[in-house]
Amino acid sequence: MGIPNLWRTKGQRYSLAGEICPSCSQHIFPPRDVCPHCAKPAGPIHTLSGRGEVYSYTTMYNVPQGFQEQSPYTVALVKLEEGPMVTAQLTDVENEEVAIGMKVEMVTRKLREESEEGQIVYGYKFRPRLTEAA
Repeated sequence: MGIPNLWRTKGQRYSLAGEICPSCSQHIFPPRDVCPHCAKPAGPIHTLSGRGEVYSYTTMYNVPQGFQEQSPYTVALVKLEEGPMVTAQLTDVENEEVAIGMKVEMVTRKLREESEEGQIVYGYKFRPRLTEAA
């Protein structure tokens, strides 16, 4: 991924920008043209809370190129408070401490380094929730 592409996609990699359907009021992530719940045009961009819980998870031992230094790591299917499911790497937790139902929150972290220039790619991951929402 070149520098221009990294710059153009930073918004979607640094936050959980979704939509709320104006027809059925369902939260949608990622943004799309048509609501997957009612098949009507999707709504305006809405930033999701980033809070949720681990719905399912797995620990990766045989990892893709670019992620070898992080191996082994845990990838989780996170059910956000607003409803959508997000797949993301977990951070700030030992692999054996992860459990279904664990409360998590989104954070921005280093994903990988790529290319000969050593570009550092950042994006969202989830960590155990530090504080309960008020």
